[in-house]
Amino acid sequence: MAKDVKIEQLWIPDSLEAPDAADFLAAVEVGRKVRMQTWGSDDLAYGPLEKLLEFADPYERQLILVAKVDGEIVGTVDIALPLTDNLDLAEFTLDILPEFQRQGVGRRLLQAAEQLARNEGRTMILVDTNHPGASLHEFERAQLVPGSGQGFVPLESREVEFAQRTGYTLQHIEQFSSCLLPLDSKLVADLQAEAEDANNGRYRLHHWTDRCPDRWLEAVAVLENQAGADVDPSLQVPVEQDMVFDGAILREAEDVAIAQGRRTVVTAVEHLASGALVGLTTITVLAHRADVVFQDDTLVLQEHRGNKLGLLIKVANMERLTEQFPDARVIYTWNAPENRYLLTVNQQLGFRTAGVTGIWQKELPHLRTSNS
Repeated sequence: MAKDVKIEQLWIPDSLEAPDAADFLAAVEVGRKVRMQTWGSDDLAYGPLEKLLEFADPYERQLILVAKVDGEIVGTVDIALPLTDNLDLAEFTLDILPEFQRQGVGRRLLQAAEQLARNEGRTMILVDTNHPGASLHEFERAQLVPGSGQGFVPLESREVEFAQRTGYTLQHIEQFSSCLLPLDSKLVADLQAEAEDANNGRYRLHHWTDRCPDRWLEAVAVLENQAGADVDPSLQVPVEQDMVFDGAILREAEDVAIAQGRRTVVTAVEHLASGALVGLTTITVLAHRADVVFQDDTLVLQEHRGNKLGLLIKVANMERLTEQFPDARVIYTWNAPENRYLLTVNQQLGFRTAGVTGIWQKELPHLRTSNS
């Protein structure tokens, strides 16, 4: 058990150069070291400026609690409180330096975070655990399957044991994959030919970066809403509700991404006969790290599947990404393991499984108030 663990809320400085920024920089470094330990690289770690910009997000309030031993930060828990929907929800990201794991630091931080969330009126907590591909083979004998959907996490891993001991239930699995960039030009030509052959001139591609053209704005909102309705509700994490999109909400989301320095590369596909947008795919480039990019949503409406549109738009978008951001060397994506359609497309493009993320849930008792 670590001696004299002090839990306190992290002060968020106005800038990284401010004299009071030292603790903030140390907290971000804890996250980087934990990701190095988990994945063998810091590709998935926030840079300090990226993290600082997150605190201006109008859609969620961010807080960080830190654990200190002898004045040094040895663990952090990021707390995200959604502000527009899911107002009963808090999402935690817990990071403990490798040399302070299994010493009670994580439990102390988690209890403090749960207390804070409860004081904010949040009763549903989500927390995730990350498991690299190699550990899945190592622990293959003992598997824990989620409450909904497919996949498993290794039952005997430290993170899974900790989540279960602290009262969390495994709700859902996300498969995590990576693909090296740029794509091989022969592969691109072959895949484009295959996709074009399947859709037989019935569709047209449209591209934009950062801002959707006015002419497609409402069409994208309709597509987002329809695609949300297409998903089998039994595969969703129960507390996640789909936002209803309109043009104003999409413009606001673009403004937030731009304010955070993020770039967004989009390819959409139009069904020529109806003039409707029926598919869309998005890649996000972070503000302060051009070499690592993230594949976000890929949507294709149910009635247009089977025409290789997912393949068509993803190949085109990855090619555009390489033209606009030639420093990008790897792209990461998360998918539900039951989404065979997208996983097959990703495999064709060269994505390889890097691991899985387990999403865990815990319901906190409601606080009784003197007025009730």
